[in-house]
This record gives sequence, structure tokens and C-alpha cells, in this order.
Amino acid sequence: MLPVKLLIVDDEKRIRELIAKYALFEGYECAEAENGMQAVDIARAQTFDLIIMDIMMPELDGFSASREIRKNHPGVPIILLSARGEEYDKIHGFELGIDDYVVKPFSPKELMLRVGAVLRRAGAGAGTGAAEAHQTAVIDAMVVDFTARQVTIDRQAIDLSPKEYDLLFYLVRNRGIALTRDKLISEVWGYDFFGDDRTLDTHIKLLRRQLGDYARYIVTLRGVGYRFEKD
Repeated sequence: MLPVKLLIVDDEKRIRELIAKYALFEGYECAEAENGMQAVDIARAQTFDLIIMDIMMPELDGFSASREIRKNHPGVPIILLSARGEEYDKIHGFELGIDDYVVKPFSPKELMLRVGAVLRRAGAGAGTGAAEAHQTAVIDAMVVDFTARQVTIDRQAIDLSPKEYDLLFYLVRNRGIALTRDKLISEVWGYDFFGDDRTLDTHIKLLRRQLGDYARYIVTLRGVGYRFEKD
């Protein structure tokens, strides 16, 4: 089995070295970049199983670097690091399809746990779908294609982040069922997710924005969670 390769991107050398130390101890291979431009160049020449990316860097920030890398490697998991914990940064990261968000200062051990959790979730769906029957759900003019991972409204495809697809698919598959917040987090992010309820709420907010008029089908159950329910 090939070793898991990580790209560690941060303009602070001591942080890169600290992360690499713990990653190597976990058995991961590591490459390092000291800014976003260098990360983009390295990612063009090599493939990685996961990228740990700082946001605030010279030349090219982590958001822009992640966007550029995803053009060539749309499925690579990315964990963002930031010295700020503002909701805007988190929302912007999730809109880009970022898999996790860690605020500095952080525990290297916890970061490695998050890396392991993201890798497990990324690998959980690998190799599926090719042999299964084509599955779709039609809700008025919205077509949710589970097999192709595509959603269209009035025959126009809408662009969702990977986690928005996962969340919508789970809601639609379980339409009419009251889903607790814990259940949604466990099923969509994994039982070992280290975030909080605000992560779920942020993704629901972003998903509703993308669905337009169909946002009304995602019903908030106060004190419980959410339910996908057609009028």
C-alpha cells in the first residue's frame, strides 16, 4: 500500500515543521510549501491525498491557492488553518468545498485526528457508483442525481460543494423524516467529526441559498434538527 502524502502549506517554518513532525510519526509522507504560489506549483507536479493550508500567507492566500489547486485536483481534501475564527472565513472556506477548518493555536494531536477523519471520509465513497443502478429523485423541477452527483433545477445544473452535495443527498434520501442535528453530523461528517453545530447550520444556510425557491423544503425543527419535506 502506498503511503498517504500530505502537502503542508504555511509561511511559518516552525508550524510546518511541527505539523510534519506529527504527520511523519503517524506514517504520512510530507511535502512543504511556504506560500500559496509555491503550493500551487507543487500540486501541479505531484498528487497528494490531503492538503493542510494556512489562509493568511504572502503572494497568494490559502483561499486562492485552494481554488487554483482544485481546478486540477477537484477531489483532494483540504484542511484550512487560520489565526482567525470569524464566521466569514469559515463560510468562505465551506463555499469553496473545504473539508475542515482549524483555528490557530491548535493541538497537533487534534489536527492529526482531523486529518485521519477527513481521509476516512474521503475514502469512504471511493470506487462506488460505477456498478450500482442509476439513482435519482425528482422533486417538481428539481432532479437530484445521486449516481452522477448532480443537481439540476429547471434543467440547469447548480454548483454545490462536496459537503453540500452530501448533505442534500442525505436529506433527500430521508425526506419526511425528522433528522436530529447529531444524526446529520454523524452521517454526513462522520462520527469522529470535531466541529460543532454551527458547521451544520452554516452548510444548511449555504445549501438553502443555492436551492433558491426549493430552500423551503428544508424545514428547521426547532430544538431538534431538520427535515426535508415537500409541500
